[in-house]
This record gives sequence, structure tokens and C-alpha cells, in this order.
Amino acid sequence: MMLEPHFWEGGETAQKILKERTSLLEGLSPWKQEKKDLEEMEILLQLIEEQKDEEEAQELLDRIEKSEKAIDQMEFRRMLGGEHDERNAIVSINAGAGGTEAQDWVEMLLRMYLRWAEDKGYPTEIIDILSGDEAGLKNVTFTVNGRYAYGYLKAEVGIHRLVRISPFDAGARRHTSFASVFVIPEVPEDIVIEIDEKDLRIDTFRSSGAGGQHVNKTDSAVRITHLHTGIVVQCQNERSQHKNKATALKILKARLYEKEMKEKSEKLGELHSNKKEIAWGSQIRSYIMHPYKMVKDHRTDMVIHQVDRVLDGEIDDFMKAYLLNAA
Repeated sequence: MMLEPHFWEGGETAQKILKERTSLLEGLSPWKQEKKDLEEMEILLQLIEEQKDEEEAQELLDRIEKSEKAIDQMEFRRMLGGEHDERNAIVSINAGAGGTEAQDWVEMLLRMYLRWAEDKGYPTEIIDILSGDEAGLKNVTFTVNGRYAYGYLKAEVGIHRLVRISPFDAGARRHTSFASVFVIPEVPEDIVIEIDEKDLRIDTFRSSGAGGQHVNKTDSAVRITHLHTGIVVQCQNERSQHKNKATALKILKARLYEKEMKEKSEKLGELHSNKKEIAWGSQIRSYIMHPYKMVKDHRTDMVIHQVDRVLDGEIDDFMKAYLLNAA
């Protein structure tokens, strides 16, 4: 298509095709490189067998280990072949049963996901946040931008349970807290979602998050209610009311698109399959910090005993196990 004489006159169409080509090459290039490396390693193996060179043998073992990791990552990516998996993600975390404990748990989960995204090189942006009465957060919504952000994070949809000695309990008793994680894909700009202004109620209010004098003195935060569906979205991270409205509309667009897709087919059914009451018996994963340390995913039975490592954002093993199980 790019070799056609009038290709570059296509404007947006040409840009769309270039983007698709780049995406295809990103998938093919690592595979071609690994195929080439394998051929080189086979030749190296023959030389080692002939010359009995221990130093070369160690080099080969190192290359094999590196190649195994690369192929493992390629297999992981191959599982991310869903219609929406390559898109950016919009993540919401909400406190459930557990009061102040649960609100602190929301903040801990937020840190875990932000650390995970940072390690992946995915930019993040908090777009709405509501602080807890004493500590932590009642809820928070943020975006994660990067290829396959949604594909990875869809593995986190559901109820997350924390068991620990409460830092807020003078009696140092063990508490159980719950928080829900909900993830939807961001809608690309080339998909048109019609929103009638008459269906919207737009309210402005003062931002409740940190942000200096400006945030607390102007009604820059925006809440949009879609009257027809009852969907409510809000944004308060920008200093400008106009920018907050634009971001809120983008999230509303994603929510409406996700709802429309679910109604037309059940392609996005997995987005809601884990959306249960945020309390006992419905968790997808438990994080136990007392009387022993363990993180267990109840969907795959995967267990990791280094709780601190998991809470520092090392959750790829859980995501991979979930995606393999789903595949």
C-alpha cells in the first residue's frame, strides 16, 4: 500500500497505515532476531563440540538463558492478542469493607501499580482522587499509557484482599481489608462515540487533592453525569476547568464504548466477570502479611511469598499466569 504512487496524499489514512505497519514490525522483529540468534547458537554448539572449549561453552549457556527469557516474553505478548489489548488503560481503585484500613489499602495498591508502570516505561497520570477521612484514599482513577497497557492490566480486575496487623489499631490486632480494581481500555480517537450534550449534566467543584493554592481556591474540577446511562465520571488533576472537562469526556467516551460493546456482543464480558461485592469471599487475590507472608491469586493458585516485592510492583508473574490460564 505504501508503494502506491498517491499513498502520501492520504493524510490521516496514510498515518493510520504507517501506525499499523509499525505495530506489525514490532511484533515480527523480535521473532526474526531470535530465529537468527538460534541459528548462530547452533553453529557455536558445533564448534564447541569439536574444540571442547569451556569458555565458549559458558558463553553459549549465557546466550541460551538470555534467549529463553526473550522467547518467554514473546510468548507472553502473543497472549495479548485481544481486540483491545494494545490500548492504553484507565484504572479505578475503590475502597471496600474495612474503613480506614481499606482506604490505606487503596493507596498501597495505587503505589504498586504506579511502580509496575514505571518499571514498564509506561507514563501514568492520576485524573481523579478522593482522600480518606483519616488516611489513605477512598478512590482513585488514573491512566496508564503504552502499548499493551490494557492487555496486562485486565488481569488485575477484581477484588484484592489484604490481611495484616493494623497500623491504625492501638491494640495491634489483625485486620482484613478489601479494595476493587476496575480497568477499561482507552478508546482510540478514530472511533466515533456520539455524545449528545443534552444527555450531560456538568458540575464543577473545588479539587480535593494536593496541588497548592490554586486547587483549593477555584472550581476547576469537573464531574460529568451521563443522564441516559447514569454513568458518572470526574477529573480534577488539571489546573484548567477546560482541560478537566476534556479528560472527563475522554473517560466517559471509553465507558460508553465499553458498555456498547458489552451490549452488542459479550466480547468485553471479562471486564465485568469479576465485578462483585467488595467484601468476603469474592477476592481474586489475597495479600497476607500476618501471621505469615504470602500473596495468592485465587484464579490460578499461584503463590508468591515475597509480599514486599509484590507490593513494590513485581506482579508480572501473576499477570502471566492469569493470561495463560485464560488462553
